[in-house]
Amino acid sequence: MDIVAVDNLVKRYGEVLALDHFSLRIEPGEVFGLLGPNGSGKTTAINCILQLLTYDKGTIELFGQPMRPARYDLKRRIGVVPQNVAVFEELTVRENIDYFCGLYVGDRARRRELVEEAVAFVGLEGYERFRPRKLSGGLLRRLNIACGIAHKPELVFFDEPTVAVDPQSRNAILEGIRQMNRAGSTVVYTSHYMEEVEEICTRLMIMDRGQALAVGTNAELKAMIGMGEKIRIDVPELSDETLARISALPNVQRALYREGALDVACANATSNVSDVLAVLQSAGATTGRIWAEPPTLNDVFLEITGTELRD
Repeated sequence: MDIVAVDNLVKRYGEVLALDHFSLRIEPGEVFGLLGPNGSGKTTAINCILQLLTYDKGTIELFGQPMRPARYDLKRRIGVVPQNVAVFEELTVRENIDYFCGLYVGDRARRRELVEEAVAFVGLEGYERFRPRKLSGGLLRRLNIACGIAHKPELVFFDEPTVAVDPQSRNAILEGIRQMNRAGSTVVYTSHYMEEVEEICTRLMIMDRGQALAVGTNAELKAMIGMGEKIRIDVPELSDETLARISALPNVQRALYREGALDVACANATSNVSDVLAVLQSAGATTGRIWAEPPTLNDVFLEITGTELRD
């Protein structure tokens, strides 16, 4: 049984089609990533799934049951960490976590235990009596997470949880998500940071303009485009003629030159680097650093959409 099942979801804002017959399947135990640029429909899809937005067409099931605005029995099993920090400025860290946990757990003794665990889980020990305005951006994001997961939900939605946080807090947040997943929670993670999604997600979907463009594991998505490696060479000057000669090489799929760097996408072959260097050498081009790497999710996105997914 899928823990999330969405079929042909359509959402319009006036003339803008935010979700265009969007469908989604998530199995229990996954860390499922929704990858796409800002405005691709990730947040809109989540808000429709949670019944925070009405939609024009489609069906949504959670835990094998139809999701409706009044299905509080299903909502108690869900945690939400929104993109925008949603806490009460007049409450302390502990009071905020207790308040949001209290929306799901009525027993005070049990709630105290859960609040303590949530404080420790996000690393806010020593800050329990601080009010949100006294916290750094990274600590505020951690508080936002604690408020959303203190009741130990089976299904958790993280919507861009690492936006504008320092690297240390980002690493702590990602490790916390891994721990939740290991403890049994299914995670839906939206981001436009490719590295994060590639690092923590077991399966992912690339979205743009309200549509699901591709779904699969990292390896499956990269296999879709048939790229074997990417080569980057620092070249201070490169003529259009030389670039055209490189583009015409048998195994070259795409060659771009910008800001003193030559980027070449190649099919699998043993001589890609030497073939490109031979062309540069025959043209008398000066080269600097040279490196090659496997394809990234940005390469998949570029191949599918024709545009790059930039942070």
